[in-house]
Amino acid sequence: MSTRTQSGAHTGTQSNAMAAGQDAIALLIADHREVADMFEQFDQLGDRATTSKEKLKDKICKALIAHTTIEEEIFYPAVREKIEEGEDMVDEAVVEHAAAKDLIKQLQEMAPDDELYDAKVKVLGEQIDHHVKEEEKEMFPKVKKSGLDLLALGQEMAMRKQELMSTL
Repeated sequence: MSTRTQSGAHTGTQSNAMAAGQDAIALLIADHREVADMFEQFDQLGDRATTSKEKLKDKICKALIAHTTIEEEIFYPAVREKIEEGEDMVDEAVVEHAAAKDLIKQLQEMAPDDELYDAKVKVLGEQIDHHVKEEEKEMFPKVKKSGLDLLALGQEMAMRKQELMSTL
């Protein structure tokens, strides 16, 4: 196990997970929980909390960009290759990612006091929640049974995520 720490402004949970040599599914689930918490924090902000909303929206967008990238570059190709019905599951997940990326792009060009800002963040959260449930209930159990080397995959994903987060 690596004891390497990462530099930069990442959450302690994520840093510890990466340093601990977390498997791919555990890393993705940790990301899911982290983003769900951020959406929940956003929902609790009042209408006048524009600075907090902007900061939280930026964190959400960065986390989702990094997460979707490691899934599409590393995790999904492995799933396609190893799981019989992986092709259909991954195709659906990629389409869901595209819809989320479209909303992320819109949000990155908006200010918190723009019309539909809060609604777009809420819809993005709902889309992500739906996507997460499908992955965790349908895809991940099949991946666990597939014989994929989840630890090696997780280490590759963690390194790529660290690289992405330092550039976003």
